[in-house]
Amino acid sequence: MKAAYRLRTLSIFVILTLFMMLIGFVIGWFFGYGLYGLVLMLAVSVLISFFSYWFSKQSALRANRVHLVTREEEPRLYGIVEKVAKEAGLPMPEVGVCEAPMPNAFATGRNPKNAAVVATRGILRALNDDELEAVIGHELSHVKNRDILVMSVASCMVAILTYAARMLFYGAVFSGGDRDNRNSALMLVVAAVCVIFVPIAGLILQLAVSRNREYLADETGARITHKPRELASALMKLERGCSSPNNDYSDTAHANMWISEPCRKGFARNLFSTHPSTQDRVEKLEKLAAAMDGGRVREYTPGEDSSKSVMKTMTSR
Repeated sequence: MKAAYRLRTLSIFVILTLFMMLIGFVIGWFFGYGLYGLVLMLAVSVLISFFSYWFSKQSALRANRVHLVTREEEPRLYGIVEKVAKEAGLPMPEVGVCEAPMPNAFATGRNPKNAAVVATRGILRALNDDELEAVIGHELSHVKNRDILVMSVASCMVAILTYAARMLFYGAVFSGGDRDNRNSALMLVVAAVCVIFVPIAGLILQLAVSRNREYLADETGARITHKPRELASALMKLERGCSSPNNDYSDTAHANMWISEPCRKGFARNLFSTHPSTQDRVEKLEKLAAAMDGGRVREYTPGEDSSKSVMKTMTSR
């Protein structure tokens, strides 16, 4: 299963790279630079991705108003993070708290030695120790799988594609007189198609990467902590907590980092979601639990109380 998730992510990055090469080549051809446009696009991509990756931790902590804590300040959270980090074979990350009522958590940092795990005040109140441990396992799996790097590169590639498509369009509009009418008309059509569809396609691919990495972190975290059902229970609680009308705190620019997508509702949540649906995630976790121990699989009901959820026994085959 993990290999399938990683192969899917690699495939999406190949498509994004081909998009960038195509746009770069078209820009180079239009402005008379040939392959230099392609090389320029790749160089800009590498440079911006590096800076985004290098400063990802500081940016995320500042944007979400996180304060780092010690063992004395938050003994429960600190102890759980320490335990899970040891089980995952990772260095002890920094631990932070976001004073928000919305129950959620995220991890950030450019590598395992530079990582931080953050929990909101809401999640510390909402979850029991086993559920919180399962959530921390999910977050540290993002660190272990280098998802911060993966998503930094993906978001930068999409941003570059968007700006490149606009540059191509404006170049076609304002440079029409420099070429014959036939070439100008063709270039304008190509540029118009690019400026409309390339950003949309790039965003869809970026969101697909994000959802894929969430599935991978769910599985990796559940295997590290041996608590797939506790993670499923936590996800259901987080879904209810996020949907509360009083919990409108979220940094949408970093929405893909949280374990549960912050407060996006309705049609937009399904179409442009950074996370898979809670129902899909819970069902996969229950199947993983059954595979791990041959136990019972919980039937998911949206909005249910996990302590009252219906259970059925399945025979492992």
